[in-house]
Amino acid sequence: MVADKKAPIRVVQYGLGPIGIGAAKLVLEKARSGRLELVGAIDIDPAKVNKTVGEVVGASSDVVVSSDAEKVLAEVQPDLVIHTTSSFLPQVEEQLIQCIRAGASVISSTEELPYPFDRHPGIAKNLDTLSKKNGVAVIGTGVNPGYAMDVLALVATGICTDVRSVTVTRRVDAGLRRLPLQRKVGAGITVDEFNERHERGGFGHIGLVESLRLVMHGLGWPIEKMSESLRPVVAESEVRTPYLTVPPGRVAGIKHTAKAYMDGHIVVSLDLMMYVGASDPVDHVVVEGDPPIDLAVQGGIFGDTATVGALVNAIPQVINALPGLRIATDLPVPRCFLPRISYRTRS
Repeated sequence: MVADKKAPIRVVQYGLGPIGIGAAKLVLEKARSGRLELVGAIDIDPAKVNKTVGEVVGASSDVVVSSDAEKVLAEVQPDLVIHTTSSFLPQVEEQLIQCIRAGASVISSTEELPYPFDRHPGIAKNLDTLSKKNGVAVIGTGVNPGYAMDVLALVATGICTDVRSVTVTRRVDAGLRRLPLQRKVGAGITVDEFNERHERGGFGHIGLVESLRLVMHGLGWPIEKMSESLRPVVAESEVRTPYLTVPPGRVAGIKHTAKAYMDGHIVVSLDLMMYVGASDPVDHVVVEGDPPIDLAVQGGIFGDTATVGALVNAIPQVINALPGLRIATDLPVPRCFLPRISYRTRS
């Protein structure tokens, strides 16, 4: 869908958890430019339903939060939906279909969506077909997957005449992040509980393999072999966060790795350490190539803010993308949408 440049892009926020609240608040801020308009909000939390978005996010808006997605989408007819409800694609497939059938493009934080073709080929094909039929684009993005361990790595290779390997290390102090993320990495549970949850699946960071596949796809390399491991990081001393306390000997978080091989050699290696109390957070990309690249974001990329930024910054690119299920390499280089100077009131 190509938006009318004279009309603001009509946005619905679907999901008002911590990330959804941040996204709605940023849309409202950037709406001052006249290029965006928040026209609807959807959530099932009884504490938020029937309140205004302004009351929920702490900004000026009289849009009322509704639990009836079909009704909201039909009534406000958005150009685009920012979708922030769950990490797992099978759990959100029907929500995405609702949006697509309503004629809205979708930007989703669902971590399995940035490269869904191997884990969920049937769902991916269905979403792609339906999106093309309805003339809209759908993409999954965020900070990780969607930027820190995949897009940033691909951009780093952009001046290389040759690439032999890519290594990405991300070390995150989960103690500075929201409570759901601290729980997702197992902060405070025992090692036995960690192992039990790992065995059941759906635990820890979601999307590392999707990042690995996205990097390999972006470089045009086939995956001849892939390995993945998830291990607990155990606290050596007590760690306190604003939400919980981790005693020594209990799980502080995760060490999650994924590697892709060609000709018996590791060509892409992703190493994520996300635990409460992590010292020296960093996002580090090393490209063995010509020329070699050693790129480090000292202090690391703060995930909650960056996820919100990634979702909102993708709006103009997705609105103008070819219809279908898209991935990051289908779109232009990500960049800030409507930096404040472009709509600041002149004094």
